[in-house]
Amino acid sequence: MFINNNKTYIKKVSYQKNWYVINAKNQNLGRISSKIAYILKGKNDVTYLPYQESNTNIIIINSKYISVTGKKQKEKTYKKHSGKPGSLKINTFNDVQKKMPNKIIQHAVKGMLPKNSLGRKLLKKLKVYSDNKHPHNSQKPIHLTTN
Repeated sequence: MFINNNKTYIKKVSYQKNWYVINAKNQNLGRISSKIAYILKGKNDVTYLPYQESNTNIIIINSKYISVTGKKQKEKTYKKHSGKPGSLKINTFNDVQKKMPNKIIQHAVKGMLPKNSLGRKLLKKLKVYSDNKHPHNSQKPIHLTTN
């Protein structure tokens, strides 16, 4: 008779939160969004589990200076619909960048996160600001440079 004493050990998420600050000035939208999603999911941590929420918060500054390649500034569109007939609003990248530059990065990262309750929780940990200033100075964030 064989008795298996091997038990699966699942490490609990640590309670210490990691804060990252990423400067989006002159960065490519797709490349920086994929790095943000990678860190938000916790894939850069040794204790990564796909179903566990990581204790990582990300602050993006200078979102109004994000760039895209090719003809995307004129051709990329963002659609919004209220559900009523004839209420479809279509805006180009330039229009959204002038009015709501934070929505561009949030929209790109949201598409790269899981489409379930975990993805919604992770998106709440992303803070995007259009300028250099942010109210999270007391957390002692880690400044990341993306090249």
